[in-house]
This record gives sequence, C-alpha cells and structure tokens, in this order.
Amino acid sequence: MTHLQTLAAALRARKISVHGLIDESLRKIARLNPQLNAFITVTADAALARARQLDDELARGLDRGALHGIPIAHKDLVRTKGVLTTGGSKILAGYVPRRDAVIAAKLDQAGSVLVGKTGLHELAYGATSNNPHFGPVHNPWDLERIPGGSSGGSAAAVAASIVPLATGTDTGGSIRIPASFCGVVGLKPTFGRVSARGVLPLSASLDHVGPITRTVRDAAIAFQAMVDDPTGYVPPADTESHGIRIGLPRNFYFDRIDVEVGLAVRTAVQTAAALGARIVEIDVPDMAALNAVARTIQLPEALAAWKAFLGHREDFGADVLALLDQGREVRAVDYLDAQRQRRRMGAEFAKLWGQVDCIFTPTTPMPAPKIGQQEVRMGAATEEVRTAATRLTRGMNALGLPALSMPCGFTKSGLPIGLQIIAPARAEDLLLRVAAGIEDALGLSTRQPLAADGVT
Repeated sequence: MTHLQTLAAALRARKISVHGLIDESLRKIARLNPQLNAFITVTADAALARARQLDDELARGLDRGALHGIPIAHKDLVRTKGVLTTGGSKILAGYVPRRDAVIAAKLDQAGSVLVGKTGLHELAYGATSNNPHFGPVHNPWDLERIPGGSSGGSAAAVAASIVPLATGTDTGGSIRIPASFCGVVGLKPTFGRVSARGVLPLSASLDHVGPITRTVRDAAIAFQAMVDDPTGYVPPADTESHGIRIGLPRNFYFDRIDVEVGLAVRTAVQTAAALGARIVEIDVPDMAALNAVARTIQLPEALAAWKAFLGHREDFGADVLALLDQGREVRAVDYLDAQRQRRRMGAEFAKLWGQVDCIFTPTTPMPAPKIGQQEVRMGAATEEVRTAATRLTRGMNALGLPALSMPCGFTKSGLPIGLQIIAPARAEDLLLRVAAGIEDALGLSTRQPLAADGVT
C-alpha cells in the first residue's frame, strides 16, 4: 500500500482497480493483524461490495474525488452504521449504530472504502493502547513497543501500510502521540473545524477529530474531505517556507526530553531555516499550568460522558475506571475556575502570533516505550509513561489550536521521532504548507517498518 495520492493516480490511469486495492488491504490485515492487533473489526464483505460499486462508477465517468476507492480504517470510537462500534470497551459489547458519525458519512460520500475499525485505548482514555479487553496494539517498528494512544490502532495500520488513511481522535494528544511513536503524520485540526458529532465522546470541550496518514499531502487531502469549509488547499510540489517565522521555544518544550529526540527536532528546525524560514526564539506561557488546567477540565467531562455505565464497574479496565472515579473529586468551582484560566492562557498564548507564524516542538519527549513499561527515563529524570507522552501535546487541546505531528528522524535503534508544528486557529493551510516543505527536505516518508512486510 503506497501513498494516497499515488493510489488515486493509479486508479484513474486504470493501473489498478478499486476491487484490487481493497483486496490487497484485506490481505494485509489477514497477514499482519495477528502481529499488530491493530483492528477490532474487519468489514471484508461490505468493503468488496463497495469496491465493485466504485469501480462501476469510475467506468461510467463518475469520480467522487481524491478519496474515490481509497481504503480507510476508522478508529473504533467513530460510529459506523451497521458496523460494530466498541469504543475499545466491554461496556459497549454488541453496539451496532443505526447511523454514521458525521465524519464517517463525509468520508463515505467522498468515496473512501471502510475496511475495518481500529483498536484503541479503552474509551480513548489513555496514551498506550494497552487494552484490557482486546489486548495491546503493537508498534510496527518494534512489536514489543506501544504505538501510543489512544488512536494506536489507526497509526499502526497506516504505518504498516495496511491503509493509507485512518481516522483518529485527540483529547490530550491521541492523534499526535501515535503519529509520533509510529512514524506517520497526524493532524489535530482547530477545535470544532472537523465535526465530532457521532463520535463517542471523552471530553466535550477538548475532543478533536482528524486524519492519520503516511504523508503531509495525504493528510491535507483527507482534511479537506472532513471539513464543512474546505479551502481545496493541498501543498504543491517544491513547497517553500521562505519568510515564514518559526517559533522555537526556549522554555518547557525542550526541558526533560530524550537526547535523540532533541537532536532530531533541532535538525528539522535547521532544515526549515535552509528552506528560507526565519527562526525566532520565543518564551511560551506556563504550559505546565495549562496542562493542569486541561486535566481538571477533562476529568469531570469524561465522567459526565460515561457515568451512566458506572453501575457495571466490572466492565471497565482498571486504569480507565480509576480516572473516571477521579472525575468525582473535581469540584464545580474548580472546573469553572479551570475554564476561566483556559481562556486567560489562550489570550496570553495568542500574543505569540505577533512574533511567529508557527511553532516547532517535539511531539513526545521520548520514542515509543515498551508494552507494559510504567516509567520512562530521560537523562536524570524519571516520569510516568502517560504523563510524559501527553506533556507536550495536551496544551493544544486546551487552546484548540491546530497541531500536526510528522516524522523528523529516527533513533539509533530505529524508532521514529515526531516533530510537532503548531499554528494559529484555522491556519491549517499554513501548517500543512510548512510541514510539506520539511517532509520533502527530510525525505523520510518512504521509510517502512519491518512489520509492513510481515517480518516479526
């Protein structure tokens, strides 16, 4: 399975058929899923029937656009009409929605073909995708390591070239963390720009929905199909960053990170400078305080989303149940105060856009930890895996700003390293343009994990 753009061109040149493309994707699921555990549900019969329909449409001259005939996997948090939707939880065992989520309907109308639903951290409430009900999802770059969460199955499926596009959700980093750990591209759009209606909720004021793809331009194509107000912008070839002001934080984002992560991100910054960007050192507001605000908001909102099911405590995984119980401890006055602080810090952060056009940071402070690993060591510091994984991403959920993770290098042991690019609200076109230029210059998008070839 190659990049989305290449597949789309091959379909229109009649070099491949939709049926052949979908059959290849299903064969890869059969071969690789026993190792990866990336899929909870596979929709083989429906996908092949849909493929025949879309082949017939192309033969009659009906072209739905760039996603016509492209295999897609939906995170199993996205409601899909007539297809099991578990949320990665035992509490939703047997749940088959009667209608699609908005995003599923939009992507279906655009011509994509659903081949299955991907595994995730239970109820999207975690950063590892170690699921007590369905088993852990494995990272294609190293099967002993986590893919990140909560959209771990989606990122693993894209990284292993099973599908060129999968959906993800992001409440504290759940698109960007798996993208970083799995060496793919994950876009968290501006809050509300992609509808979350019909997606199982975690935190109503923090939830985002977006694409996970192999390349930045593929993410742009998918994003345009997801939004109500598309600009039609996909970065052209030979994209430049001349004159773009890139912010490089002096504080917070480069504190307590793995040495190889810091080197790779700074190499990406130097690459941007070589492409004509101007690097501006900046001081960001108190991001640790913003993370605390986001957690205070998320805990009671998650409890509100799932409290109706707490009569069946035995059906929840221990980690998710503990977090839901913590939601009871947040007082209303603390929640309201956190929302006030959120607005104040958003206004403070917005002042940075007078100095820079976008900001470069690491996505995660470390590469993917091993499955079951509880703590990660960075220099002299030791940190709990969940806290470390979300430390550099969570703030953008509170602010609702668009942020993208893309590969910017690999460790000596061959694990991907993620670069996070942050932009002003609704500036996804700028974000994608800058990212595409970096991607072209680094030339990492063709690098494949061994698991993509079925090597254990």
